[in-house]
Amino acid sequence: MTPLRNVAVTIPCPVCAQPFTPAGRQRVCSATCRQAAWRRRQAAPLPSIPRRTSRASTIYACPTCDARALGDQRCADCGTFCRKLGPGAPCPHCDEPILLADLLLALAGGDAMP
Repeated sequence: MTPLRNVAVTIPCPVCAQPFTPAGRQRVCSATCRQAAWRRRQAAPLPSIPRRTSRASTIYACPTCDARALGDQRCADCGTFCRKLGPGAPCPHCDEPILLADLLLALAGGDAMP
């Protein structure tokens, strides 16, 4: 007769990938991994980017020299009209214009910071 389930088999933890022997309905190896899995499932959604913003809080990029400006539709360096990138604000550390989308990607774990 074949056993209905193989109790002595180790399975990898879905959080840390360490092999462990589950006891009962256990799905993760430790309380730390259980808490990390719960936090991943219950993560707060990122705030949405507003569809319309005022001109003063919009980032523009020059197609000629790639300079970014906050609220100015004309490039200060070459005088050409810039294209609209989206809502943003000045960086509190270096005062460079930063897109809100870049900040949200950085918070989510991406590496989109310029």
